[in-house]
Amino acid sequence: MSTVGIQEITVDAADGIKPAPPKLHTIEFIGDSITCGYGVDDEHELHSFSTATEDVTKAYAFLAAQQLQADYSLVSYSGYGIITGYTENDQKLTTHLLPDYYEKVGKSEGRLDDTLVLQELAWDFNKLVPDLIVINLGTNDDSYTKEDTGKQAEYAREYVEFLKKVRRNNPHAPILCTLGIMGDRLYPYVEQAVKGYTRETGDSNISAMKFDEQLAADGYAADFHPSEATHRKAASKLTAQIRKLMNW
Repeated sequence: MSTVGIQEITVDAADGIKPAPPKLHTIEFIGDSITCGYGVDDEHELHSFSTATEDVTKAYAFLAAQQLQADYSLVSYSGYGIITGYTENDQKLTTHLLPDYYEKVGKSEGRLDDTLVLQELAWDFNKLVPDLIVINLGTNDDSYTKEDTGKQAEYAREYVEFLKKVRRNNPHAPILCTLGIMGDRLYPYVEQAVKGYTRETGDSNISAMKFDEQLAADGYAADFHPSEATHRKAASKLTAQIRKLMNW
């Protein structure tokens, strides 16, 4: 929604300041509003979005990284998907496709110093080389695909193409594809994409995991997004899967 940067850090320290030591592992998370922690500070499902109630530190990705002692990078944009952003009129929202911005520094509605446009800058994939990549995309695509098998198949095909892009930029990291917290209707097509990608490329360093769907008993955040309780459950499931997958 906007852009913030740090121009200068001034300290009074005899020995100066040093980077914190790297953590044991590094994970890149690719996702949408769920990964961003959309509305988690406003547990009223009929309330709408506000940056004031979004908190990534209460969301499953950050929590899992903490549990795994991992440094992390987030590529997550509310309302974004593989073939469409969130839509309510059965028309694709093609301005909100995460694959279009994956190789950029970011995507923002704001400019830094009213000049710097993040989506015009290429991301240097050598700056952070993840040990693992977790993808959670499809919740917004489902607003368009619904029960239409043709549209669902298109999602699977384009997911394969996105996986190729991720792999080009991250040749060695295992990829874990997930979906399901706000609905799992497209999850079979995530599995289809994983299998199709391996069949096409011969790359088997990829797997899939279905999240448990959120429960009304755990409450909802704004716009029926996951509550803190749901995020904690999702983080526990993801952490267990990663430990198993990576032997961490």
